[in-house]
Amino acid sequence: MQVAVCGPAEATPEETAQARRVGELLAERGVTVLCGGGGGVMAAVAAGVRDRAGLVIGVRPDDGTAPALAELSASVVTNMGQARNAILVWSADAVIAVGGSWGTLSEVALAMRRGGIPVVVLGGWRVVDAHGAPVPGPVHAATPDAAVRLALGS
Repeated sequence: MQVAVCGPAEATPEETAQARRVGELLAERGVTVLCGGGGGVMAAVAAGVRDRAGLVIGVRPDDGTAPALAELSASVVTNMGQARNAILVWSADAVIAVGGSWGTLSEVALAMRRGGIPVVVLGGWRVVDAHGAPVPGPVHAATPDAAVRLALGS
């Protein structure tokens, strides 16, 4: 199973702590983790995975000339900018978004449009309609443990 963990490169200390814990929990369950290969949430989840001797793959938006995160087991260089978000989401069996940024929102939206996979939000975006009612779709989790359970269906 592959789970994409998305989140902002400019993350808060709480978001990075949550992402690291999500990475640890996924690695402990033998899940391959996909991330965007950058800083913030992406670096934190990668560190958590590697701390538990797991496999983490970065799907990078750039051309690969900048060095990759040391925590990544491997990286895929797309040179597609934010369009790489679609590759990340379509490569996953579930998506966990930690925190929120515009890029993270696009990943959540792409995962919802794809359909057929769990999409879990931990401390991030809440989308509402014109009347302020929550738009059905992503499942919200309060803790890293809950996010992983929801993503894995257990």
